Amino acid sequence: MPTANPKSKPNITNIGFRFLGVIIALGFTVLLLILTDAPPLEAFRQIFLGAFGKWKRFADVLVAFVPLLLATAGLLFTYTTGLWNIGIEGQIAFGAIFTTGALRIMQETTLPIPLILTLAILAGALGGMLWALLAGVLRVFGGVNEIFGGLGLNFVATSVLIWLIFGPWKRPGVASMSGTETFDKSLWLPMISGTRLSLVALIIGIVAILLTWFLIKKLYFGIKLKAVGHNPKAADLSGVSSIKYMLLAFIFCGIFAGLAGALQVTAVYHRLIPSISSGYGYTGMMVAMLVNFQPLMVAPIALFFAILNIGSIQLPIVLKLDSNLSGVLQGALVLFVLLAEGVREKIAGRNN
Repeated sequence: MPTANPKSKPNITNIGFRFLGVIIALGFTVLLLILTDAPPLEAFRQIFLGAFGKWKRFADVLVAFVPLLLATAGLLFTYTTGLWNIGIEGQIAFGAIFTTGALRIMQETTLPIPLILTLAILAGALGGMLWALLAGVLRVFGGVNEIFGGLGLNFVATSVLIWLIFGPWKRPGVASMSGTETFDKSLWLPMISGTRLSLVALIIGIVAILLTWFLIKKLYFGIKLKAVGHNPKAADLSGVSSIKYMLLAFIFCGIFAGLAGALQVTAVYHRLIPSISSGYGYTGMMVAMLVNFQPLMVAPIALFFAILNIGSIQLPIVLKLDSNLSGVLQGALVLFVLLAEGVREKIAGRNN
């Protein structure tokens, strides 16, 4: 009798359990809607219309998709190395801070606009990288768990950002929560007419996830990251420096997070605002957990989350529902998919 491929059954089982988790999450959300006397089908229809009803709305979905894609791409490096980079929100913020600072310095020069924008975006990548590297140094040399170190650095980054907005970079004559003074339109990344979508930003996001896939899945670099993630001591004994690859994981994550912050300044808000990260770092963590270290799955999952975020804006307008319903669905998806995965692993362990 022919024997089945030993790898096919676990893969099919894994997909089945994850799909079950998705179904349970949807059922949980429907139950919540019913308990609040809200029509579930109409709520989901309004989310769909809010995301796809007009071209401008779908363009807004893609605007939200780009920073989420970048944040998740970066997190795959630290997740693969067994690190929970909670500090990614601060890294996005510092990317935005460095970009804003670079634009403020260069806007008075005679440099070509494309060069100014390029340098400003690279400055953002540098800012995110340095802030992430600080978290990495605290982890590998200071013994500070990256979760606690990251949370602390997030608070510091937020404080620095607000201090700049209300202090040195405040708008002429007034300090406002609306942010710093808007940059001249010549310093904005080109946008599709009638929308806030920049094709340059979208291309950067797509290139980032493809680069992540190549580095993690096609090079020995990715294998070494996984080795450190599975067992740092064993990796050290085999000649793979756990310290080196942990720091490299933080560096790559910081670069992508910094790019997300840079694009928030150059392509979306065109200034520095207090909520510049918009929670994309935390949402990216949920996406990264859902994709199970598969970079090519990031784009569709991140797009789905962006659709939920933008589409849910319709809910309070039409159904008088809180737009946070999308957050409930996102959280439920992660919770129940991970629970289903845990059940699958326990069953597999018993069978073995």
